[in-house]
Amino acid sequence: MINKTRVLCATAVLFPLLVNAATAADTGHSVSDKVIEKQRAALATNTQGKGYGPQSPRDIDTIQGSNQRIFGEAPDYTEMNLCNIHFHINAEHKGGEFTKYAGNGDGHGYNSGYQYTGKLSKKELTPLKNKIGVSKHGSLHPGDTIEVHYVHSTAQVGPGATLGSCLSEANSNPQLRVETQVFVLVNDTKAMSFMELTKLGMKNGLNQALNIPSNTGKPVQYEGSTTGPGYNEIASPLQVSWSVRPQVMKVDIHTVGKWLEGNAFDEDHAHGVRNLVVNPALLSDSE
Repeated sequence: MINKTRVLCATAVLFPLLVNAATAADTGHSVSDKVIEKQRAALATNTQGKGYGPQSPRDIDTIQGSNQRIFGEAPDYTEMNLCNIHFHINAEHKGGEFTKYAGNGDGHGYNSGYQYTGKLSKKELTPLKNKIGVSKHGSLHPGDTIEVHYVHSTAQVGPGATLGSCLSEANSNPQLRVETQVFVLVNDTKAMSFMELTKLGMKNGLNQALNIPSNTGKPVQYEGSTTGPGYNEIASPLQVSWSVRPQVMKVDIHTVGKWLEGNAFDEDHAHGVRNLVVNPALLSDSE
């Protein structure tokens, strides 16, 4: 979940045909472990004794922590308004079918995070003729992992750009929930369509993403915060209920490109990831 909220209050015969999904993208420059250690130390120092609530992202296979800040769990997303959709290159969360560490990356959220651990065919990894999702940090490639955040709010709001769309003049501190799905991009027109997976509409009087996956495992639910690399050394003050699906779904990369060309959220590229939060003092202690 991107940290633009600071404006508000601030990813034999058969074997030759299979390769690791993680090999598709250029890993680029990677900072040393000491840089990540320094960022984590700064986060610990900047939050110690200040009363910050539990943070995100985390390892969803181990829901343990000692953060004592308690807040009410947000309602089911079907009882809230969809306010924003965006995605990160590589998964911010770790667990399920996305446990391969992409590396330390550039220290600012790119070329880091976690990747799909399954296998993809040579056909699915066929290079693209045209670039998709181009930004100063590169572009998207078949085999890339992305983590999509469907952000919901209890405020009376509609879909819009940035997390500011989740607040309203009448409700500046709504409950927030993020339904999370990790996808792997494939060069296959028979794979799922991102346009369909992000289709918007009204249901029971509420703005909804109508086709959020329901067949990728039981979501791991926990209490946390907004995310994004801007919070590598400081804590997010916003409270978020998370639902993270453990299984990865294949999606046609061309449909992701089409979505980036025009959507209700002004999204045109993949966002970077926040370091995985591992400090028990910054993690909630149960589902």
